Amino acid sequence: MVVRVGLSVTDSLLVPDPLARRRLLASAADAGLDHITVGDHISFHGGTGFDGMVSATSVLAAHDTLSVVIGVYLLGLRHPMLAARQISTIAQLAPGRLVLGAGVGGEDRSEISNSGVDPRTRGRRLDETLQVLRALLSGEEVTHTGEFYTLERARILPSPQPAVPILIGGRGDAAIRRTAKYGDGWLAIFSTPRRFGETRTAILEAAAREHRTLSTFGVNVWCGLDDDAATADRLVGEQMQALYRLPRDKFRHLAPAGTPEQVAEWLRAFVDAGADSITLIPAATSMEASVEHAAAVRKLLVES
Repeated sequence: MVVRVGLSVTDSLLVPDPLARRRLLASAADAGLDHITVGDHISFHGGTGFDGMVSATSVLAAHDTLSVVIGVYLLGLRHPMLAARQISTIAQLAPGRLVLGAGVGGEDRSEISNSGVDPRTRGRRLDETLQVLRALLSGEEVTHTGEFYTLERARILPSPQPAVPILIGGRGDAAIRRTAKYGDGWLAIFSTPRRFGETRTAILEAAAREHRTLSTFGVNVWCGLDDDAATADRLVGEQMQALYRLPRDKFRHLAPAGTPEQVAEWLRAFVDAGADSITLIPAATSMEASVEHAAAVRKLLVES
């Protein structure tokens, strides 16, 4: 199995310095990293966030070969017609280099309700959005009447060539069913390797019942990276405390910290459980250090 290793860079990417942005992406590509992952939030914990489609476009426009994973896009908060047009446009700019992760959100329910969506309906809304989006991205004419959307002879052209893979984010039975029915793969976060392997197996079994074949099983992993393990642990604890408002001990079993060798060893359990794509969400002393350490982790995983 070929393992792809990428880097999440949103905070460092979206700065008003195009030269710095290009240098960062060039260093990631030169170091051998396989992809860049960007996030998506409309208004997370009081107002923070970045638009995933815009972030992805900024990467694809600034570098000629790197692939971008939106991991994950809060697709259930957007109209499928508008999302399909954005995806079609990005695919014209960078064919074959975009992967769309789709999720319901959940850590901040006010983000959902303030976007005009009842949090109680978000799962059903995402399911319908995925159904309509996949039909629109085929390039065929779509007429649809559902619980949330009505389309009459709608069409989005050109359809992406090659097709944009859609990875479903989430945990539990809903994510298993949704991935099997609508996804090209699954994208996990905040998962143990054991849970990852169990969910992957359940998804493959559900997809077989749907007569569908899936291509990718990925995981996003927060990690502290430094030549000093104690520093790495402190860095990831500080970042996750600031973003999620939870102490380090709540995430310790889900977010490794240490030297590249230590983090790679921790991640090998995901590879053994069937992960073929790993994104590191790094906490390091600088973005340059993040790239260097992530590249070392990739080399250890790929060459082991």
